[in-house]
Amino acid sequence: MDLLVNLYSKKLDALQQRVSAVQAVIRSALPPEQHIIKDWVGANFSQYWVSEVSAAMAHQPPGCLIATVNGQLVGFACYDATARGFFGPTGVSEDQRGKGIGLALFYHTLVAMKAHGYAYAIIGSAGPVDFYANAMDAMPIPSDSEDIYQGLLRVRPASEGTS
Repeated sequence: MDLLVNLYSKKLDALQQRVSAVQAVIRSALPPEQHIIKDWVGANFSQYWVSEVSAAMAHQPPGCLIATVNGQLVGFACYDATARGFFGPTGVSEDQRGKGIGLALFYHTLVAMKAHGYAYAIIGSAGPVDFYANAMDAMPIPSDSEDIYQGLLRVRPASEGTS
């Protein structure tokens, strides 16, 4: 399900208050860090997300934000990766979940999107719908079950082989 987020909602100010005490540094990724971020995303999430990080990092400035704790990468969030105006992918390392880092990444990414002139953000194939609804009143976009990811090439397990 795709979701729509109004970047002019007063909920954005409220979200800022909720993430102000998060104990992580959230900042834009720098191009020389791309290989570190992509390796980390590949090890913790998926190669599909590595591809999206590559697309987001190709923008100037990069459309990828990172979260660090004690100088270590613990999370990331992208925008304008699969399509313009899209938020995501985003993820936080398992040992850092529940500390508000994902929420802080979401907030800072929305602020960056708003600064780039977007009035709305689309969360494509949103996983934790309740998370986004609670954070920013994200609303489902009516659909007939078709989205930008339909027909996406998938890696077949090696055991399937070719014939």
